[in-house]
Amino acid sequence: MELIQETPNLSAYLAADEAVDHHHPLVRQTAARLAGQVADSYAYAHAAFEYVRDAFPHSADSGDPRVTWRASDVLAQGTGICHAKAHALAALLRAEDIPTALCYQRLEHDGASGHCVHGLVAVRFHGAWHRQDCRGNKEGVDAQFSLDGEQLAWVPVEERGEADYPVLYTAPHPAVLRVLKEAPDRLRLWDTLPNAL
Repeated sequence: MELIQETPNLSAYLAADEAVDHHHPLVRQTAARLAGQVADSYAYAHAAFEYVRDAFPHSADSGDPRVTWRASDVLAQGTGICHAKAHALAALLRAEDIPTALCYQRLEHDGASGHCVHGLVAVRFHGAWHRQDCRGNKEGVDAQFSLDGEQLAWVPVEERGEADYPVLYTAPHPAVLRVLKEAPDRLRLWDTLPNAL
């Protein structure tokens, strides 16, 4: 699948916004700590990916009812669904000047609609975009950081109505951000996640 930039302006993939708040002190401190442990930007991106994937359980896996949507809130509260974790990873990568996009898949889902939009990121290295899924591993899910072929949590199955969305967004999709901000808890969020973009 060919990934499509929302804008040709690469600097837009370094910007901060209300969800990808890499200007926040906690994001900056976390980025500086991770950067101090590695030798280069590739190693930093790999370390940031594994940190977000492993240190913050996906709230559906852990049963945590809290809903986070800002990167800084994920880092402070230690929880989030795929979208919130993608915001956190994007913020950590952009904090170290690594262009990072938000991207999405449509997957089967046990919520009200039968499908939901799943969030992940794409990082730009060596003149190309590479999708990464930091949602968190569990039985049957083994997502890994890779610039040499994708190892995502899921590969959409067209026969089930699943799909990859090719657009690389500079900010969270408005439909996703709205439900994250409005949900009083994760159970309600689970039933209101958009089923398509």
